[in-house]
Amino acid sequence: MTETLVPVTPMAPDACWDLLRGNQFGRLALAVGNEPEIFPINYVVQRGTLVFRTAPGTKLAALTVNDVVALEIDGFDQESGWSVVVKGHAHPTEWGEDFEDAANSGLRPWVATVKQVFVRIQPSHVSGRSFVFGPEPEAL
Repeated sequence: MTETLVPVTPMAPDACWDLLRGNQFGRLALAVGNEPEIFPINYVVQRGTLVFRTAPGTKLAALTVNDVVALEIDGFDQESGWSVVVKGHAHPTEWGEDFEDAANSGLRPWVATVKQVFVRIQPSHVSGRSFVFGPEPEAL
């Protein structure tokens, strides 16, 4: 009897959050002028939300018009891979406790630029899948 390979497996929410905590680099998708755009960001997980830093510009302006975002992270090795997607709403932190909390998260810009705005993503949905690589099966 041959073993059936399951090439794609949904991931449990806890496993998705573990990967989000361990990765800290992703791609943020949002609408800019009614067109989809994707931006690389680094982030931290903070009490069930994701926080990233930015400066005034395209991302921040787009979020004032439409706060719906998606973030994707993924990874792979020679035999398998995984992908996690977070969907939710993003908003700049307010001055005061929310801002101080984000500022104390330890998040630093990767690029040597000034990024004084902290943006918090409040997830509405987190999902992930793991993949096993292999040859394409024969068609039925």
